[in-house]
Amino acid sequence: MRRHELTDEQWDVLNELLPPPSRRGRPRSDLREMLNAIFWLLRTGAPWRDLPERYGPWQTVYEWFSRWRRDGTWDRMLEALQIRLDREGRIDWDLWCVDGTNVRASRAAAGGGKRGARRSPKTTLWAAREADSARNCTWLLTAEDCRSPSKPRRAKGMNRRNSRA
Repeated sequence: MRRHELTDEQWDVLNELLPPPSRRGRPRSDLREMLNAIFWLLRTGAPWRDLPERYGPWQTVYEWFSRWRRDGTWDRMLEALQIRLDREGRIDWDLWCVDGTNVRASRAAAGGGKRGARRSPKTTLWAAREADSARNCTWLLTAEDCRSPSKPRRAKGMNRRNSRA
């Protein structure tokens, strides 16, 4: 057995908690492999695209992870495991917690530049438009909307030569 993978005993416990297979569509992926892949990613912290090939396409693994998150499978699994551990006297509710640690990256790490650096007008206008509009508005953004306020807009149909006259 490889590191980060489920033992037979662990698989027997988790297999009971997974949703039953659908009766339509393609045969589903091996759920044990999907869980092993998800646990590998969570333990290593690697990006989805760096998933080893032995687990299959990363998109399939992501789809299972995302589906189980949406339908509440992860929550039900956690609750069932907590109940089982509590029944066996193996969980201390005073000490049990989920690690919610996060690390704030600097602005420069995200490509935002350093403090006090001049911001691009395109970025500023885009952010303002994004904050004030409906969902998915970034797809509606055009080059015309990103023009700098310092540059005057020309009337449609005019070229540079005509705009000076």
